Amino acid sequence: MNFDLTDEQEQLRDAVRALGRRYGHDYFVAKARAGEHTTELWAEAGRLGYLGVNIPTEYGGGGGGITELAIVCEELAAAGCPLLLLVVSPAIAATVINRHGTEAQRKRFLPGFADGTLRVVFAITEPEAGSNFHRLGTVARRDGDDWLLSGRKCFISGVDEAQYVLVVARTEDATTGRLKPALFVVPSDAPGLTRSKLEMEIVSPENQFLLYLDDVRLPADALVGESVEAGLPALFAGLNPERITVAAMGAGTGRYAIERASTYTATRKVWGGRSIGSHQGVSHPLAHAAVQVELARLMIYKAATLYDAGRDLEAGVSANMAKYATGEAAALAVDTAVQVHGGAGMTTEYGVATLLGAVRAGRIAPVSREMILNYVAQHVLGQEKSY
Repeated sequence: MNFDLTDEQEQLRDAVRALGRRYGHDYFVAKARAGEHTTELWAEAGRLGYLGVNIPTEYGGGGGGITELAIVCEELAAAGCPLLLLVVSPAIAATVINRHGTEAQRKRFLPGFADGTLRVVFAITEPEAGSNFHRLGTVARRDGDDWLLSGRKCFISGVDEAQYVLVVARTEDATTGRLKPALFVVPSDAPGLTRSKLEMEIVSPENQFLLYLDDVRLPADALVGESVEAGLPALFAGLNPERITVAAMGAGTGRYAIERASTYTATRKVWGGRSIGSHQGVSHPLAHAAVQVELARLMIYKAATLYDAGRDLEAGVSANMAKYATGEAAALAVDTAVQVHGGAGMTTEYGVATLLGAVRAGRIAPVSREMILNYVAQHVLGQEKSY
């Protein structure tokens, strides 16, 4: 059992950390407040190869796996720049196309993922379906050689920054008449595709949208894979990387908050000449939060290692556990960091309260803590399905 990163992974971590700190949380917040995007950071990360670490080398990527991408997600977040687009574009969309797309689709899309010039967001969630993808109402039907997509999607991240949307729809099985999932690469400016911004209580330069698909016409090759049979495995191919990289981003955010809080409490003096961090009422909650973040990190890299080894079933359990553990740990870390700062913790200047909305959302999305507990109860503990 080896808990050490390889030399190459350590070099990646150091390089991404240095990049993230050159931009920092002030940059991230300023972009969010101005209604702008982290375009400069994304472009530089792409030029340096960090956005394509999980893309095969034959398509211009780094030839690594989800472990390497998790390192990128964590270190940028630890520098105060948690980029959600890393999850939806390189982690989900690139993985789906790499593992289940046609060779033509891989050649067309993967080089852009690798250098960051292509951003593809992911659209599965719907207003009525919630976490139950069996109830998806977005339907794809044949019209000659083309496809027509109709339906609605919600909480779709970064559509205004993306060239394409990877849409999960349902097609009709010609044999049984039952609906089955399929994935389509939809241009974000396609006729019939419209969007409206959702106003969120989260400080982030990445926006959330409602999408409306009104008979969006697509060519046959917009379907991911050789046939609709690729739909279900393609869908699940993106879920474990999603959970792992979301968790990595949360762990990085937790580390950032604890670092800020520790620096403050070690130097802040109010009662006599001792720092406030010398008091156990301050230091113990911080230490507890640090323990929880580190435990979550262990599960993240276990999940990533299992996934990269092709052990998908085991990775699924670990990825869900990592997502659950990190959602709780990151929320605890940021809340504790705010508390030990006192009133200063609620100011923008001290850079911790700006993360409260994001870490709270991390206990809900992309899958809620309750659904993960359902999963663990059923698949790990052998309990009867409750829903």
